[in-house]
Amino acid sequence: MASVRTVCVFCGSGFGKDPAFREAAQALGTALAQAGMALVYGGGDVGLMGTVARAALEAGGHVTGIIPDFLQARENMLEAVHETIVVPDMHTRKRLMFERSDAFVTLPGGIGTLEELVEQLTWAQLGRHKKPVVLVSVAEFWAPLLSLFDHMRAHGFIREGLDLSYLVAQEASAVVPMLQATGHERDDRAETLITQRM
Repeated sequence: MASVRTVCVFCGSGFGKDPAFREAAQALGTALAQAGMALVYGGGDVGLMGTVARAALEAGGHVTGIIPDFLQARENMLEAVHETIVVPDMHTRKRLMFERSDAFVTLPGGIGTLEELVEQLTWAQLGRHKKPVVLVSVAEFWAPLLSLFDHMRAHGFIREGLDLSYLVAQEASAVVPMLQATGHERDDRAETLITQRM
């Protein structure tokens, strides 16, 4: 198993109502940088997205932002990052996030965050990658989704041999140790297939 060097973080472009969400984003960005793990994220300077990026930068971490051109103004593109990649659409953004990351971590967020998470879970379920996927369930934020997964299993839609592969951290401080323990195996063939089909 190779070590995790680059982590993609999915999270909200808002802060949410619980201050614990912002605290978790701050803690995660700091922890990734201190562990020498580079951050890949959505490129904006708003909400939890901006918080995790700024925290990583302040702790000396390397940050890459990937943002579609139509969101540059709406999400207030963060200029201070080491690398900004402006892409034409959401599909390209997600493909580059996948290609540049060894693992995926999901903080609280809205429907866009959920969509990004579920796509990576689906690709892993179908054998397209073996990269770790971590849900940071601050204040039990992801508990309803985890219950839905159990509901799907109970009804036979998540079957043996096609189960979901993910880890759950209750707080941001648990993420880096989880990633260090798991590592990952890059599947170059899988990456090629995903790139071709996007």
